Amino acid sequence: MTPRSNLPTRPSLPAHLLTAIERAGYYPALVADVVAEALVTDGVLSYVVHPETTFDHDSVRRHVTVLVLTERRLIIVHADDHSQNPHGNEEVATATSESIPLGFVRGIMLTHVVSDPRNYVPGSLGREVTLTLGWGTVSRIDLLPATCGDPACEADHGFEGSIASDDLVLRISADADGAQSLGQAKDFAAALSARIGH
Repeated sequence: MTPRSNLPTRPSLPAHLLTAIERAGYYPALVADVVAEALVTDGVLSYVVHPETTFDHDSVRRHVTVLVLTERRLIIVHADDHSQNPHGNEEVATATSESIPLGFVRGIMLTHVVSDPRNYVPGSLGREVTLTLGWGTVSRIDLLPATCGDPACEADHGFEGSIASDDLVLRISADADGAQSLGQAKDFAAALSARIGH
């Protein structure tokens, strides 16, 4: 086994990223360590930290996603509650990191949700966004029965549809997550958009 001292020195995470991880409130020391390990020696250009809590019958499941943009890679860390350890009653968490070379990122979609569009204020872009990133790991196929346009036609025309790549979808709302989180998500999408395709 290689001694720890021979491995590359990991830079400490920027204070603003650590603060965002701590604010998310889900095992921040664990999440910070997993992010730092995934970064290795890369610096942080931009990031998004997005906590999610889901309620399932009588249980509550916590989850946090951290996206980090570096010069070369998109780092994604997911941490969430796991089912209880079969050997005991203590809680178990899982944390997974994924490293995607920027050249593999195929697309970024930012959907703005704007209430009361008749009274839209230029430059405001609403209080909610959905950030969708695709790099080819997961594709969604939407199929519908094909038609020929003749309402009396009963022939089978097969199916038509579309294939959409959406490996990651995050919904960020200023009302639920705070205006700072919404702004950070928009900044991250702009920074990632500027880097892919070069």
